[in-house]
Amino acid sequence: MLQRTTTACLCLAIFLVLGCENEKVPAPFKPRNDHEAYEHSLEEANLLSTALGADWQKSAQTSLESPIKISSPYEEAIYIDEKEAVALGYQFSAKRGQKIQVNVERMSQNDAKTFVDLFRIDEHSKLRHVATADSEELLLGFEPRRDAIYVLRFQPELLRGGEFKITIQNVPTLRFPVAGKTDKAIGSFWGAPRDGGRRKHEGVDIFAARGTPIIAPTDGYVRTAGKRGIGGNVVWLYDSKRSQSLYFAHLNKILVKKGDRINAGDTLGTVGNTGNARTTPPHLHFGIYKNGATDPLNHLKATGKRLKRVGGDLSYLGEEIRVNRSTSISKDVEGRQSIRIAKNQIARAIGTTASHYRIELPNGQEGYIRKNLISDLDRSLERLYARDHGVLLKSPDRRAYLTDVDANDQLFVLGKNRDFWLVENDAGQKGWITNNYKNSSRSRRSYSDTPR
Repeated sequence: MLQRTTTACLCLAIFLVLGCENEKVPAPFKPRNDHEAYEHSLEEANLLSTALGADWQKSAQTSLESPIKISSPYEEAIYIDEKEAVALGYQFSAKRGQKIQVNVERMSQNDAKTFVDLFRIDEHSKLRHVATADSEELLLGFEPRRDAIYVLRFQPELLRGGEFKITIQNVPTLRFPVAGKTDKAIGSFWGAPRDGGRRKHEGVDIFAARGTPIIAPTDGYVRTAGKRGIGGNVVWLYDSKRSQSLYFAHLNKILVKKGDRINAGDTLGTVGNTGNARTTPPHLHFGIYKNGATDPLNHLKATGKRLKRVGGDLSYLGEEIRVNRSTSISKDVEGRQSIRIAKNQIARAIGTTASHYRIELPNGQEGYIRKNLISDLDRSLERLYARDHGVLLKSPDRRAYLTDVDANDQLFVLGKNRDFWLVENDAGQKGWITNNYKNSSRSRRSYSDTPR
């Protein structure tokens, strides 16, 4: 009896031990960014299983897979309908030496959570999250360590929208090293032949008057200061933030010494033509070294053209508009992948740059169109009187019933979409009618710009 009892207790103990070993305690969720944390909160509240929640999650992914291709610098004012789950992606390139700088401005009174995240496309075409904007100021700064393609994703929380302005720039990481000068003063560039072609120029030459101050482009400490061969009077400044060495050569005077701690903007010396530059006008030879010499131009000069600011009248933003003539809209402002649309096409303005509006067609397609090719709907194209009973539709879809149209009802024609026409009745209610129904009605005026 004692033996059976002992055996039973032993089996129970083994069962309990094995049961404990098989029990898996879920690891606590650790979000990598605010967007992931918010998405997890939606999942915990079972909101991702709703239609709107699923749309929000899908839009976040689609914006990364099919972003708008732009060139930096870029600025766009956008409108997001609070009833829709929308995310926007912008794809652009950036080079080592530049700083990706993103600023999002809330143009309407809005305290909604807004998520701004930067992703790098790696060599396997995979997206790697690299930076998140400050959630309050909506500012993002990131210095690439390699030349790459990046995607910026913008997305507000559910049921929140409004008007925003997004500015994307690639700016230099370093201050210009010659006081009072800009990249226009660079007279000789990386790779230029030297010594009859026996070697190549490993830096840039910045020309200025003798004695012009040479300033520190960043914080660091002086590794070397003195006469060094063909460089004449030189200074080596170590940039610990970026683990690179900055080389200043041909100085007239050196005003620092080895070991000095330097702040950005401090004077290191003055421009001269010492060393092998004795026969040339005074200039600073500036180089950057990190595992060898690298072209310093991207560190000193903003890329792309001058930023074109969004300004002027933004009243069309978020509103329905009409296209004034047959034209094409493009998937990006560079004019790629155009879509042909007809005169009087109805669309909604969902974004604007300095020269173009980004519009959304009733079928969901989007594209950019020049600002002078659109107008508002304040004036109708035509006034109709219905001959027979018909229906007004919510959208250009025969199944999307909205309300009835009675014989002799007056309708103002605002624009079209394929075989449908957008109209407004006397009660101010907008809807769509078929082309056949329009043709069966009597038109009192058939010329454009009939006032309503």
